[in-house]
Amino acid sequence: MATITIMADAAMDLRLWQLISPALPVGAYAYSAGLEYAIEAGWVRDEAALAEWTAGQIAHGLARLDVAALGRLYRAWCADDRDEVARWTTFLLACRETAELRAEDRHLGRALARVLKDLGDPDAGAWDRAGDVTWATMFALAAARWDISLERAAAGYVWAWLENQVAAAVKIVPLGQTAGQRVLLGVSDGIPAAVAEGLAIEHEDDIGAGAPGVAIASSCHETQYSRLFRS
Repeated sequence: MATITIMADAAMDLRLWQLISPALPVGAYAYSAGLEYAIEAGWVRDEAALAEWTAGQIAHGLARLDVAALGRLYRAWCADDRDEVARWTTFLLACRETAELRAEDRHLGRALARVLKDLGDPDAGAWDRAGDVTWATMFALAAARWDISLERAAAGYVWAWLENQVAAAVKIVPLGQTAGQRVLLGVSDGIPAAVAEGLAIEHEDDIGAGAPGVAIASSCHETQYSRLFRS
């Protein structure tokens, strides 16, 4: 029995690694979620500032919003409750404070829907054509279909966001590769607590986050003169 359990856990981890791999063809590298403007404005100019920027968003944003919504999307997919999937998808998009952030979420969601469709998931195709779709919607679908536990999936979701932020900062601060790895090492220590907090939220009225600095950065990025990223 122990061998079977180990093999099942390993298979689950392999599917999660596939889902959060930079090789996943969804184009996440094209987005910075407002970070590019924060760097342009001098808010994030070194390793310490990047760690503060990302850790703050994980603790006060992703934990209270994305992780909590991801948990509900995951359970809805497991129960085949399409109305709940649609409701939480709409909720998440409504919480994105700028046109760029909404466009980013929709683009990544549709891109992952295409990948999942091509990998044989019959439910993913319709979401590639949907106007309202988010990254979390399709991430939760993949996790549910691939038997990835909710806790592991949520940790992977936050890790993928952090890794993308660090990759963007390494290019445009610029930071050295080792500095980027130090940020990943230090900030990722807070992921388990953020996941536990987000998944423990019971009341829907408690779900949500406010990040004025990110919203301002994203708004300003829409008219930034010179930029590498789409958000």
